Amino acid sequence: MRRTRSTAVLPLLAAAVLTVLGAGSAQAAGYRYWSFWEGDGGTAWTYATQGPSLVRPDDGAVQGFRFAVSEDSQDAARPRRAPDFAAICAGTPAQDGRKRIALVIDPGTASDAPDGEEPPAPRTACARVAPDASTAQALASVAKPLRYDGSAMLCAISGYPRSGCGEQVGRDTGSTGETPAPASSSTAARDSGDDQGGGPSAGVLVGTGAVLLLGAAAVLRARRRR
Repeated sequence: MRRTRSTAVLPLLAAAVLTVLGAGSAQAAGYRYWSFWEGDGGTAWTYATQGPSLVRPDDGAVQGFRFAVSEDSQDAARPRRAPDFAAICAGTPAQDGRKRIALVIDPGTASDAPDGEEPPAPRTACARVAPDASTAQALASVAKPLRYDGSAMLCAISGYPRSGCGEQVGRDTGSTGETPAPASSSTAARDSGDDQGGGPSAGVLVGTGAVLLLGAAAVLRARRRR
């Protein structure tokens, strides 16, 4: 009887481990949205700290937008074209009383697209706008229609995507959740602190699994010594 009980302990503890780890996997999710980037004057992109309606770039600036599924700003995918103002605005001559803003618009890949939609090809544009124009105004001059939600979060550029706005999606399954992501003043800027309270961290899950397995081994050794 003792051998039977000890043998039954391991499957029960293993099931507990799988339950805990499975719960952690279910928590892994990202958000599908247009992220907003600023060229650094060279070949790199920097995640914008303000939304496109608040940024008023100088003449010669490069602004980028990338549609993708990202967990937070650290995980966000950058535009896949370099912020090269000279190349983007080569065909748009300077004009007195106007400024030129180079724009890189990257709708992302098919894996990031909502169900039933195909992302258009990435493109660039040179917006020639008033000196005090914001990035949002520059974007509207070359990439209509734009779509925003009630909190002024940018949802669509040139009509893509047709619906949705910052929705939560499973990173592994691609399924859409019902809870929308909180939007900041940036296009959908999120920091890693937003993950607090969203479920156990990977370290906690691994530690829990290790403790359970060690406990199972200890129980079996104690049973056998009897």
